[in-house]
Amino acid sequence: MVIRVYIASSSGSMAIKKKQQDVLGFLEANKIGFEEKDIAANEENRKWMRENVPENSRPATGYPLPPQIFNESQYRGDYDAFFEARENNAVYAFLGLTAPPGSKV
Repeated sequence: MVIRVYIASSSGSMAIKKKQQDVLGFLEANKIGFEEKDIAANEENRKWMRENVPENSRPATGYPLPPQIFNESQYRGDYDAFFEARENNAVYAFLGLTAPPGSKV
């Protein structure tokens, strides 16, 4: 199973950049394998992300903003959901992964 993080490499928003770095940095630090999918440089990535974020997870107006997290094609959540899982030591469950021995769930 591959974790896919949809990001925007050329976002003008510092808040989005910070959230993206927070997610990617956490995954790297915890040696959780992932693929970065850039929606700014690849129209197919942007289209796929927009079509696969569930209706109930989309903003009331506009499109879902990065970072958006998937396990293969299964939607796992946005930054806020990731942050909540991290605060509750439940990132592996949030990502749909089995926690390695000796780690927190």
